[in-house]
Amino acid sequence: MKNTTSLINAINYRRSVRVYDENKEIDSEIVKKCIQQATLAPNSSNMQLWEFHHITSKKILAELAIACLGQSAATTAKEMVVIVVRKDVWKQRVKAHISYLTQLFGVKPTNEYSGREKFALNYYKKLMPFVYSDFFGVFGYIKYAISWVTGLFKPSYRQLRKSDMRIVAHKSAGLAAQTFMLSMAAENYDTCPMEGSDTLRIKKILKLPSKSEVNMVISCGIRKPEGVYGERFRIPFESIYKQW
Repeated sequence: MKNTTSLINAINYRRSVRVYDENKEIDSEIVKKCIQQATLAPNSSNMQLWEFHHITSKKILAELAIACLGQSAATTAKEMVVIVVRKDVWKQRVKAHISYLTQLFGVKPTNEYSGREKFALNYYKKLMPFVYSDFFGVFGYIKYAISWVTGLFKPSYRQLRKSDMRIVAHKSAGLAAQTFMLSMAAENYDTCPMEGSDTLRIKKILKLPSKSEVNMVISCGIRKPEGVYGERFRIPFESIYKQW
């Protein structure tokens, strides 16, 4: 019951804080711990196509504040975390999974692997390359057409285009972002996910590769009372809850 209560407290405590107390410092090691906890978030096929850039440098914080359009959540932040989608490293992740599974199951003739072990290995040796491989988006549409035809006869996975896989990767990164913010809330630290930002400038500041994408910029600190803009407003639950 204690853990459940702690989670509820963290959910209720977490707010998007727009103004931080500049006189109150935060511990970078605690922020780092919260990032480590964020890596435990669920993600598509456990591919972990993300990076977490922990910004503590005053110089880079100032540059990022400008790239975040000068909003107070950025200019008063003590630290920032930039969550980056790295769909371009899918081959490296596949190799890491195959290496891990081979070590876990042991090196042995194919016919000695159990059905479960064969499925796990083939998932990363065959299915993930099929899903993530693409050639200027063309292969994605071919895969989509195949799934559409297959779907006429049985349920079929259809999110196979380049744009679909981009959404999949960003959803996974978003889950990590929320896990990070709840972890910070459990430490009585505050955060604000900032949509208003020039992501191209952020990529240049952090020297990110061209194929990477900024998923979220999260400022961190300890709130000032005026940093929370009033009570939470939510649409009535009955209007958005559908039970079947």
